[in-house]
Amino acid sequence: MYKKIRIIAIIAVVIFSFFVLTSESDPIPLPSPLSTSNTESAFVIILATNLDKPRAIAISDDRIFVTEKDGRIRVIQNNTLLESPLAVFRSVNVFDGGLLGIALHPDFSNNHYIYVFLSYKEDGYLWNKILRITESENKLQDAETVFDKIPGSRFTNGGFIKFGPDGKLYVGTGTVSDSSHLPQDLDSLSGKILRLNDDGTIPDDNPFSDSPVYSLGHRNPQGMTWDDNGNMFAAESGPEKNDEINLIQAGKNYGWPEQQCSGNDNFENPILCYDPSIEPGGILFYSGDKLDFESPFIMASMRAANLFQVDFEEGLSSQKSILSGIGRVRDVVEGPDGSLYVITSNTDGKGFPEKTDDRLLRILK
Repeated sequence: MYKKIRIIAIIAVVIFSFFVLTSESDPIPLPSPLSTSNTESAFVIILATNLDKPRAIAISDDRIFVTEKDGRIRVIQNNTLLESPLAVFRSVNVFDGGLLGIALHPDFSNNHYIYVFLSYKEDGYLWNKILRITESENKLQDAETVFDKIPGSRFTNGGFIKFGPDGKLYVGTGTVSDSSHLPQDLDSLSGKILRLNDDGTIPDDNPFSDSPVYSLGHRNPQGMTWDDNGNMFAAESGPEKNDEINLIQAGKNYGWPEQQCSGNDNFENPILCYDPSIEPGGILFYSGDKLDFESPFIMASMRAANLFQVDFEEGLSSQKSILSGIGRVRDVVEGPDGSLYVITSNTDGKGFPEKTDDRLLRILK
């Protein structure tokens, strides 16, 4: 049983020796974590530079797809960022909206389906929708809306999407404002985690009849992952404090805005609560054997500017830096080869971009 842990103080960010990232032909040693492990022999390689406000990563056997907030899907193939985007969509220009999440269909190698989460404006209102793209040789062949009219926001759209081990598409949606109670309304798509079939229809075994809602009471989901036992976890940004890591269960209510972290028996408590905020991004349970982490749960952090590992059973005392010195870290995914792939988020309006930001990096042995 995972412990419910409230973190009262901000994570102490470990300061490593200054280092300079280099090309794949001259990789650098990964900064050592706090304890001795095989990750000390890992390397960081830059695969792409000058990405413009990148948001999420998806990986196939031979390609990496990255969304850029302003509407582009970029492709990295053979360790090279292709000049032409796979697709360019018209997205709304708001601070935390645009082209956000991306996921590949479990049978992508055969059907070439890519799913993206897109913010747009219609008749003066902000909305989000999910598009299913068909690609061929890095070109857009078709795009259709499979799910629409998710309420939008200037600051909290959620937008993280992933296929679960059950083959269903899970979607994190944000609240329209911090004063809104729509996350507690089952008839609203705001502040929810949705569960959909791959064509956008509602699965028969969802917890609420004829509803895409899988869980409710969320503020701004930023990442989701599953462990080896099929347990689902989500990272969620709070309002300047009370970021949460939650164990997501079908039909459960996670409290927003009535509860932040804990205090009300009517709602689920998080496994971890961060006060003040560290702005969690993408999360994953590492299942590969190429990198020897002490704890399998990996978390990107924007405000704390780190890639962390943490053991839920041990809590704060186990949280250690895997990688720092690259600024805000937006997303992390595991590749088929067991490497980690990370995007920075220094051009998002909150960071301090360097000349080559933003970057896609690979952590490998």
